[in-house]
Amino acid sequence: MRIGIIREEKVPADKRVAFTPQQCKIIQEVFGIEVLVQSSALRCFDDALYRAQGLQVLDDVSDCDVLFGVKEVPVAKIIEGKCYFIFSHTLKKQAQNKQLLRSLLDKKCTLVDYECLTNKVGERILGFGRYAGVVGTYNAMKAYGLRYGAFALKSAHLCVDRSELERELKKVKLPAIKIVLTGGGRVAGGTIEILNTLGIKSVSPEEFLSLSFDEAVYTQLHADHHYHRRDDGRFDMHELMEHPERYRAVFVPYTKVADVFISCHFWDPKAEKLFSKDDMKSGDFKIKVIADITCDIDGSVPSTLRSSTIEAPLYGYHKFTGLETTPFEEDAITVMAVDNLPCELPRDASLDFGQALIDKVLPLLLGSDPDQVIARATICANGVLTDKFTYLQDYVS
Repeated sequence: MRIGIIREEKVPADKRVAFTPQQCKIIQEVFGIEVLVQSSALRCFDDALYRAQGLQVLDDVSDCDVLFGVKEVPVAKIIEGKCYFIFSHTLKKQAQNKQLLRSLLDKKCTLVDYECLTNKVGERILGFGRYAGVVGTYNAMKAYGLRYGAFALKSAHLCVDRSELERELKKVKLPAIKIVLTGGGRVAGGTIEILNTLGIKSVSPEEFLSLSFDEAVYTQLHADHHYHRRDDGRFDMHELMEHPERYRAVFVPYTKVADVFISCHFWDPKAEKLFSKDDMKSGDFKIKVIADITCDIDGSVPSTLRSSTIEAPLYGYHKFTGLETTPFEEDAITVMAVDNLPCELPRDASLDFGQALIDKVLPLLLGSDPDQVIARATICANGVLTDKFTYLQDYVS
């Protein structure tokens, strides 16, 4: 088998890669297979770094059997009969990628979607979520510093790597504010890494609501802290996942004591929003900075009117009009809603992602896969939708 690393050609440009140069060399040595790299002028690791590891860098990787990328492949670049590992963003029938899936089917390709790679209990085994949390939380601190003129951080995407980003964090001087974050997955994990790097004290949700502190603190909320059953106030995670409409949001008390909100949780559109636009008009709505890392437009966080960009990450949400305004207006909440945060630290994010692929996916691809991890993540095989994904037939027809 030959593995190919394809260049990222989606616009806007993405500098991440599935495997770093050193990881490609390790793959060749450990698994005994050849890795070819498609040349790229934009990749965070340039062609010379791959050649320095003894790898072939070519413009054409059509001789490879399996092609690894990150984002969607432009339709015109799809190679007939190949197996692609990418984030296809077709699972929710996204309109912008209908032609992508249609072309993969027409060209008899196989598509394995990273988002669908899960273990036996349905947990995702890889993703860029950790670095979304890392960068999103850094941006939240940057937003707070700018709003109050307390400190100024370099933009994350101007940092060479995470080491430089963490050196920048030494500039952060916070008063006794309260930070609330939601979620328990990789994104929340990355957020907690940065909060801990800053030395911010972790407190329980109960302490967060009831006590005052003479230093900055944060609390982490899991689903049972902000959703309760409508009938009896109880909580069952499986039921919430299956029937979110049976639950009501109980997050509002946190909006009355928190200064910064970092959203890292998964949200189902059938679930109630964490709080309403009317709640935000209230005089006791205290939150001034919201970093919506999950970035669901008109989702669980009503102030997320649109996604922002790496170059212009902040905008304002006017509490009383519900309209977008400048980020630091007195009656505005400062919103950070960048939807491609890992791209700001592409080297670190790629290293993290590639290692997970080597540890958890390549052994299954190149050896045995008793739990059918890859099969369950295969949207189409040789141009035919697999049984699990036949629901996409009307989408591509």
